[in-house]
Amino acid sequence: MNRVAGKIALVTGGAKGIGAATARLLASEGARVMLTDMDAKNGKLVVAEIKKAGGDASFLTQDVTVEKDWERVIKTCVKTYGQLNVIVNNAGIGIAGTAEDTPLEDWHKVMAVNMDGVFLGTKHAIRAMKKNKTTNSIINISSIEAIIADAGLAAYNASKAGVRNFTKSAALHCAASGYKIRVNSVHPGYIWTPLVEGHLKKLGDVKKLRKDIDAMHPIGHMGEPDDIAYGVLYLASDESKFVTGSELVIDGGYIAR
Repeated sequence: MNRVAGKIALVTGGAKGIGAATARLLASEGARVMLTDMDAKNGKLVVAEIKKAGGDASFLTQDVTVEKDWERVIKTCVKTYGQLNVIVNNAGIGIAGTAEDTPLEDWHKVMAVNMDGVFLGTKHAIRAMKKNKTTNSIINISSIEAIIADAGLAAYNASKAGVRNFTKSAALHCAASGYKIRVNSVHPGYIWTPLVEGHLKKLGDVKKLRKDIDAMHPIGHMGEPDDIAYGVLYLASDESKFVTGSELVIDGGYIAR
C-alpha cells in the first residue's frame, strides 16, 4: 500500500483495458489520478469504481492527437491537484495491414494516436514536471511489437518502435537538463484487452485464436491488464529512482524464444 502516496498521476486511454487497470492500481496505492479518454461513459465508470474503493480520481475527455487538448488537460490537472508527478501515455490503437496494402489514411491514423499522442504527452508533461521539486516519472506504453515484427501490423509496428526510441531520447534530454524526470517505456506482450479482442474478432474465431495466442507465450497464456499495471506502478514509484531510458518487457516470455 501507498507505493505512490502523494503523487498526482495522469493516465490516457484510461476508460478500459490497461489504462483502466493502471488507474485503479495507482489510486489504490495512494496516487490521486486523472484519467482521460474519448470514451467518457466508461471513463466515468472507472472513476466511480476508484472512488467507491476509497481512492481519488477524476475524468476528462481528451483526444491525444490534438495539442490544444493536451494543454487543457495538463492545465486542469495542475490546477486541480497542484502539480503532475506521473504520466502514463497509454492511449493507443491498432489497425491491421501489411507494408504493401495498408492505406495511407490508416497509417496516418495509427501514427497520430500512437506516436503523436505519446510525443505531445511527453512534451507537455516535461514542461509541467520540470518545475516540481519532487521526483517525476513519464511512462510510455509501447509493445513487444517495437522489438519484434508482425507482417500484418506494419503501421502498429512502426508506431510502437517509434515510441521505444523517442522515450530514450526524452530520457536523455531530461537527464542532461537536470530535471527530476525519469522517462521509460513498457512493452506488453499480448494482453487480453478490448483492443486485442476486437482485433481477433476481425480475424475470425476468437476462442480458437485466443487459444493459439496463449500457446505462443512460453508461460502458457496471454497476460491480463493488471500484469502491465504492476509494471507501471514500479516505474511510477520512487522504487525505480535509478531507472530511466529503459524498456520494461512484460510478455510471458514471448520474445525470449
